Amino acid sequence: MAKVTPLQFIQQVRTEVGKVHWPSRREVMLTTVMVFIMAALTSTFFSLVDLGIRSGLSVIVGGFGG
Repeated sequence: MAKVTPLQFIQQVRTEVGKVHWPSRREVMLTTVMVFIMAALTSTFFSLVDLGIRSGLSVIVGGFGG
């Protein structure tokens, strides 16, 4: 790999940054809302699974105690 000077490196970086597709404000907002919705759905799902497992274990353990 050829060595480049710091100035060449900065020029290459600026060229590459110019190629980046930056999302619009609408895209960022839509993606953010979708992340919050998916996080809420996921947390609800795992809370219900946890509640079900806890209830099932209580029934099983309670059956042995009584």
